[in-house]
Amino acid sequence: MKVVCIVQARVGSTRLPGKVLKKICGKTVLEHDIDRLKRISNIDKIVIATTELEKDKAIVYEAERLGVNYFTGSEDDVLSRYYYAAKQNNAEVVIRVTSDCPLIDSEISEGVIQFYLDNMDKYDYVSNTIERTYPRGLDTEVFSFKGLEKAFIEAVSQSDREHVTPYIWDNADIFRVYQYKNDVDYSNLRWTLDTIEDFKLIDSIYNHLYYENGNNFGIREILKVLEKYPEIKDINKEIEQKKIYMER
Repeated sequence: MKVVCIVQARVGSTRLPGKVLKKICGKTVLEHDIDRLKRISNIDKIVIATTELEKDKAIVYEAERLGVNYFTGSEDDVLSRYYYAAKQNNAEVVIRVTSDCPLIDSEISEGVIQFYLDNMDKYDYVSNTIERTYPRGLDTEVFSFKGLEKAFIEAVSQSDREHVTPYIWDNADIFRVYQYKNDVDYSNLRWTLDTIEDFKLIDSIYNHLYYENGNNFGIREILKVLEKYPEIKDINKEIEQKKIYMER
């Protein structure tokens, strides 16, 4: 099975424009994303999926600089962008991650992917995102190309097209869905990048861990930093996640 990780990325962001090209410890957020994803042994190929907009050529240039495959598609119909990126790269299994997760834990993601690969006869979709037990920002979704194609053909609502996977995980009568959970509930922690407060928190974590470990650190090391410096956790405590608007 060819496992392709598709990373959606664009320059436009309502709350923090250009966030994935901002630098942390001398590297762009997108470069940190890719460095961490390359540590996942059960991914065969990484593809950055951006838009065809002129301003997103900056993402294309960054992908070229990093030596990573890229695909350009629709800005708003991200489901179609994923579908055509997966099709172009002959994906049989698709991993969905977003570029605003520079703290994504390769070990956790590898576990989610492996669970799916070991249980493809039982499940069409596996993720750690719907019933959250991991910090927001360690998100990993895994599904078959056939499932993606079915969603691409059948999904009609704006939210389904814009957010890629709601049509899959919100239709349990059509798709067999499994939630990969942690033993401890850390869903109250926010490690994703959407605001300047998020950036300050992630930048602070990197400054405590990156220079000694490179990108070889994950949830365990981050939790130790937050235990020692609890004020870091408070940096973005007032930030609320944008809601997915469901229109059916």
